[in-house]
Amino acid sequence: MFQMISATLQAQLGQLVMVGLPGTTVDAASAALIREQRVGGFILFRRNIESPRQVAALCRQLQEINAEVSTIPLLIGIDQEGGMVMRIEEGMTPLPSPMAYASGYASHAVRGSSPADCEQLHYYAADELRQLGININFAPSLDINNNRQNPVIGVRSFGENAATVSVYGLAALRGIQRAGLAATAKHFPGHGDTATDSHYALPLVPHDRARLESVELVPFKSAIAAGVDAIMTAHVVFPAIEPDPNTPATLSRAVLTGLLREELGFAGLIITDCLEMDAIGRRPQNPAWPAGDGTVQGAVQAIAAGADIALVSHTLARQQGAVAALTQAVKQGLIAVEQVEASVARVLALKAKAVVQDWASLPREPQALQQSAALQLAAEIQAAGVEFYGPPLQPGEPVVLVTVELSQRTEIDEVALGASVSARGTLLPYLQAAGWPVHEIVISPQVTAEEAAYVQAAAAAAPQLVFQSYNATRFAQQAALIASLPMEKLTLIAGRNPYDLALAPTARSRGGACSNRPAALQQLLPRLLGISV
Repeated sequence: MFQMISATLQAQLGQLVMVGLPGTTVDAASAALIREQRVGGFILFRRNIESPRQVAALCRQLQEINAEVSTIPLLIGIDQEGGMVMRIEEGMTPLPSPMAYASGYASHAVRGSSPADCEQLHYYAADELRQLGININFAPSLDINNNRQNPVIGVRSFGENAATVSVYGLAALRGIQRAGLAATAKHFPGHGDTATDSHYALPLVPHDRARLESVELVPFKSAIAAGVDAIMTAHVVFPAIEPDPNTPATLSRAVLTGLLREELGFAGLIITDCLEMDAIGRRPQNPAWPAGDGTVQGAVQAIAAGADIALVSHTLARQQGAVAALTQAVKQGLIAVEQVEASVARVLALKAKAVVQDWASLPREPQALQQSAALQLAAEIQAAGVEFYGPPLQPGEPVVLVTVELSQRTEIDEVALGASVSARGTLLPYLQAAGWPVHEIVISPQVTAEEAAYVQAAAAAAPQLVFQSYNATRFAQQAALIASLPMEKLTLIAGRNPYDLALAPTARSRGGACSNRPAALQQLLPRLLGISV
């Protein structure tokens, strides 16, 4: 079977691809993706961000170029989850990491912030995104962090059980959609119970269908019932649903069409997680699909499986290749024209929202960012998410601060030493501003033998020692270093996952705020310094 590709059909195929761009303005190649490939949307990362004003100009520039060739506006999306995944930070109301709302380990019925506060803060934050011209947020995460060794979810989850994630995840969803933005539940059917990061390898969730029904799928079912706009797929294998051990949910017709569409009745938009992640991008080429690497073939396979939008975030050749491969797949009959038309209809239904259609009426300068009520609520929620046990630091006594800091960025850990203009995730400036003499030692999460020896020597001579960890439960060398330090003078600060606090139960003090970002550290500081607030 050979299908002719009309100009209309070619434009429709472009609607099924969302791409990233390299800089803070629209480059020629990205403009060509709009004018020639007719791509339907863009995703923004920190590499695209200088300031809210600049982001607003970038979004308008993208829409104006698109308006030259199409009456259908672009989807412009972002991962503004909060805390560790906050693409636009400076000049915006800070969102805590999702886990901070229920205070890490706690049930929502025990302590932490209320779901109503969670909803309201997400409303404020989403309205700020709307003012910039962003119309879809790839949040909330409905993954349940029921595997504490999970390298990629952790504090990005609202909790460790289905009830907490459902309550707070749906509160966040309501806030986002109440502001007019499209909300995206992710990562379906659930990335929480994995010990592998799909950015680098192909994870697997081995549980049977009954377990999935009672745990992983619960928040997604609730989101569907609540009318969530979009669902993002997980690059994770679910053998209880998809028998092929090499086919992750993103590429599985059994998962996307059989489970999500037909069984769960989801009628909204299905968008893939980024297809350049190694779980997809490094897959071997399959001669059954149009020529291309794992990402390009993954775009075809995902759409064939039932996804409506293939997300290709980074590489121009792969973005161009995805559109070309989808065209070839339709020509060869690998994807039916009727399926393309059904997906396009869902894309257009989402683009009918006022937040997408009314881009030209937005003021060129954002008018209502960081309003006092929003900032106050953000601070209150973040403060309620702080855990701290033990006495504060001794006033005036010098401090050795050991900061575990990433040296290489990833899609999740975008703020890394030397790789971002954003503020570092360290207590150093806050301790210095409060008058404490501080000597900072920066080490890597993997902790080399040389780093460990240097820290141990400095700790032995230090009057006071603060160790700011980063997912130490996942790095044996980091955990071993913490265990070797003098507990009587150690204050352990969990810089990301709160699970690190269990590594030093006898430390003089321990604390954390589910993030190492400035807004979290600022709320932790009074507890660390013994300041009444």
